[in-house]
Amino acid sequence: MIPADETYDGTWPYAPQFFDGCGFRQHYVDVGEGDPIVCLHGEPTWGYLYRHMIDPLAEHGRVIVPDHMGFGKSETPQEKAYTLQTHTENLVGLIEHLDLRNITFVIQDWGGPIGTAFTVRHPDRVARLVYMNTVSGYGRPGPEVTPANESRWLRWIGEGLESGRTEQVLRNAGSTVLSVMRIIGFSNPEAMTDTWARAYSDQFPDWESSIGAYEFPMDVYTGRIAVYVIAGAEGVREVAEKPALL
Repeated sequence: MIPADETYDGTWPYAPQFFDGCGFRQHYVDVGEGDPIVCLHGEPTWGYLYRHMIDPLAEHGRVIVPDHMGFGKSETPQEKAYTLQTHTENLVGLIEHLDLRNITFVIQDWGGPIGTAFTVRHPDRVARLVYMNTVSGYGRPGPEVTPANESRWLRWIGEGLESGRTEQVLRNAGSTVLSVMRIIGFSNPEAMTDTWARAYSDQFPDWESSIGAYEFPMDVYTGRIAVYVIAGAEGVREVAEKPALL
């Protein structure tokens, strides 16, 4: 867990806010006024991902940027299940605590399934969704889209399970986070400053703190994500009627 007052050389100047209602200390940023714009990150990032977007978005509404359990400045409880269901339930708790309505979700990577899982269960609270390099978990992708189980990332996960390589790399994410990003597809060397690298590696100082980084992909690879996705399918019709940017 990153210290609450860490600013990373001024690149993260936002006052930390915390919510304790889901059994752990969840960090979030809350900037601006008006209708809420909720930005959800993926793996192996945290709210820092949106550092260049928060101020511009805050000119149009109230920007909420939470860190998922086990990431950024949020706590990493060891007894919790790091699944799509748990992460979504954590989001439900935070949104109900802040009483957010007419939400615009800006969702990237794992933020896509989490934001969508929330929306199919609480469509009355959501106005629109902005998907960025992610999936909803519903619908049929076109032939140009590589199936998840054939992606370079999930192939790498599966190939290293028997040898223990996958767990060793992901449970030592503080040292391996840059390599993991390259496997996932990140390729912007200009962004990879020392401050940037520290911001993403500091959240994973040891084996225990990296549990979220390991369990996110395992949720997909093992197929355990499916039950919760299917359970939300009844809400898809109402969601499909909302404006969305893909």
